[in-house]
Amino acid sequence: MTSLLQPQQRQKLDAAQDDQFYDVPRFVTHVDEGFISQLTDLYRERLRPNSRILDLMSSWVSHLPQDMAFDWVEGHGMNADELAKNPRLNHFFLQNLNENQTLPCADQSFDAVLNTVSVQYLQYPEAVFAEIHRILKPGGIAIVSFSNRMFYQKAIAVWRDGTEAQRLQLVRQYVQAVPGFGSPELIARPASAPMILQMLGLAGGDPFYAVIAERQESEGSAG
Repeated sequence: MTSLLQPQQRQKLDAAQDDQFYDVPRFVTHVDEGFISQLTDLYRERLRPNSRILDLMSSWVSHLPQDMAFDWVEGHGMNADELAKNPRLNHFFLQNLNENQTLPCADQSFDAVLNTVSVQYLQYPEAVFAEIHRILKPGGIAIVSFSNRMFYQKAIAVWRDGTEAQRLQLVRQYVQAVPGFGSPELIARPASAPMILQMLGLAGGDPFYAVIAERQESEGSAG
């Protein structure tokens, strides 16, 4: 596993414990309907029915297609009240990934790992992505999606300081730092209006970005 980030790039403006920040549930959506629709369509295209899914850094909202059934959907997050309201989760667990990156999941136990609008908060993404690879079955898929919204004080410095295009390449580097992932696929659909107009609610919609990677069938085939 390659270390990509310098210590200063991992820093947050709010250095208090994440547990305190996420202690109060937030029953809101963090992206607009256009983003959610695109993400659900992507899941419908790329996920297999009756498979095992880990929704990493999840919330009270599920973006999984309602017309698809899965064998098991495991949730992870920081707030039990939020996760308990997620209608698609069969089970969930709480864990601060900035303190402990080791997931309590067996090797090769999931067909897909999803992460929605949360990758910007990972201080040790290299270790988390290595764990994603570990728990994916050969041929399993990781889908990391994000927009330009964030809790600014909790996003790491390299994310705050980067452009949207640089953030997309950063997540690509997270994947490429882990031996055994195939070449990541990038989806970039920037907003149709300047961000300042979006923030004022005058035009455009949330940009949609995603990085998709498959675990190689065998370690020897990793590129």
